[in-house]
Amino acid sequence: MKRIIITLLAVALYRASFACDVCKKQQPKVLRGITHGAGPQSNWDYVIVITIAIVVLITLFYSIKWLIRPGEKRADHIKHSIFTQESV
Repeated sequence: MKRIIITLLAVALYRASFACDVCKKQQPKVLRGITHGAGPQSNWDYVIVITIAIVVLITLFYSIKWLIRPGEKRADHIKHSIFTQESV
C-alpha cells in the first residue's frame, strides 16, 4: 500500500513540475518548458539571477573549503582555550 501511494505521489508531482502549454508560450527559448508564469521582464532579470547564483556558488565553495580545512593552527587561537579549559 505504501509503495502505491509513493508511486502515485511521484507521478502527480512529476506532471506538476513542468510548465503548462500557456506558460511555455510566455517563456523565452532558454526557459521554455522549465518554469511557470511570466518570463523575465528585461535583461536585468538575467543579470540579477546570474549574480545571485555566483554569490551562492562562492559561498558554497568557501563553506565546504573551511569545513574540510579550517586552517586554525596557532596555539593561541580561541578554540584552544575552550579545548584546554578544565571542567567546572
